[in-house]
Amino acid sequence: MAHSENKRLIFGLMAGAAGITLVVLWYRKIREPRKAVHLPTFPNSEKSFDLIDFPYDAHNEQGTMMLLQGRQLQILEKLNGLLVNVDELKKEVKILKEAVPKLEELVQNELQGKTDIQRTSPLHRATKKRKVEATQGMTDTTSSEEAESEGGYMTAHTDTEGESEEEKGWINSSTTSLTPEEKIDLFNLLQESDRLHSGSDNDKRESFKLLLENEEKYRNCAGFLWRLARAYGDMFMLTTDAEEKKNYASEGKLVAENAISLDSSVAESHQWFAMMCGYMSQFESIQNKIKNGYLFKEHLDKAKELKPQDPFLYYLTGRWCYEVAQLSWIEKKVAAALFGTPPTSTIHEALQNFLKAEEIHPGYSKYNYVYIAKCYKDLGQRSNALKSCETALSILSVTKEDEEAEKDLETLLPSLKL
Repeated sequence: MAHSENKRLIFGLMAGAAGITLVVLWYRKIREPRKAVHLPTFPNSEKSFDLIDFPYDAHNEQGTMMLLQGRQLQILEKLNGLLVNVDELKKEVKILKEAVPKLEELVQNELQGKTDIQRTSPLHRATKKRKVEATQGMTDTTSSEEAESEGGYMTAHTDTEGESEEEKGWINSSTTSLTPEEKIDLFNLLQESDRLHSGSDNDKRESFKLLLENEEKYRNCAGFLWRLARAYGDMFMLTTDAEEKKNYASEGKLVAENAISLDSSVAESHQWFAMMCGYMSQFESIQNKIKNGYLFKEHLDKAKELKPQDPFLYYLTGRWCYEVAQLSWIEKKVAAALFGTPPTSTIHEALQNFLKAEEIHPGYSKYNYVYIAKCYKDLGQRSNALKSCETALSILSVTKEDEEAEKDLETLLPSLKL
């Protein structure tokens, strides 16, 4: 609506209102000459009409005109406010019209971003790197033992006595540039880091410090790097400061990514990269949280393929399935918009993974029983849920995760006994 048209509308309404008011006054003057005339006044534009009494003798022509002018001003203010609101609404509509094409472009960019993530995933980069090395003829004359993955090492608690360093999977092609003495030093360092990782909180901090001090020296050793990523994970769990947690998770993710780039056949590298993606999702937007979820599942599946008898990997897969099954409507819609197909899973699938971890290692984890109980509860199997809770309670709490499991049990049990 043009500005001149707005003015014409305002003056037309004012004239009409003034005419109606004069007619009403004339009519009342004829019918009730001795009574008070009630005229509306407008102290301000935000309040409703007020009625005040004016004796007939007090009203002269000048007073009537003043009242009419006051009323006209009030009408003008109302109409002016209405026009301002209409103009603002027009601006908002214009902004929305401009935003719709940009929204479509944003979705397309996000879809392209997913493709880029898949292309730049450390798993894909490592495969590409191996192909390039093969085409360039970069072959190392190493023994079959040296070519084994460091992932074959099962930690100091499960070593087989009498095995050599190579048979344990400590040494592979990424360490062939080291001298025999340096390889022995690396062996001792990794063994010590494993021992400290299995110890107290202070031991974990000491392990982190020890690995950081040697990062420059062994930055091309995948077995060293995944242990450093694991140490970042330990520090993530030990600290309570949100910013520190985010930094530990971010650095650990980069370290694990480098480990995969060096050697994608090490299950632990994929495992800890997946876990760092999970840690990072706590600080990300919905879009990045979903992206990290895809990476988490991709590398967790790869770790299970390389190490199919590790109960921890099935426990993590169960956690992923359980969380995906609990996704909110908006998270599913965002995932569908950005990736075409959102991640899908069910409570039943989560339960199967938790039960698989229990099958591989009975009594493996207190928290594993808690999640088994949660799954049974969601599936309506209350008796099985109670049995799982009882089993969880029978396991002694040792770690911080066990203590968290205890808290979950305190919340879960009352709902099962109703």
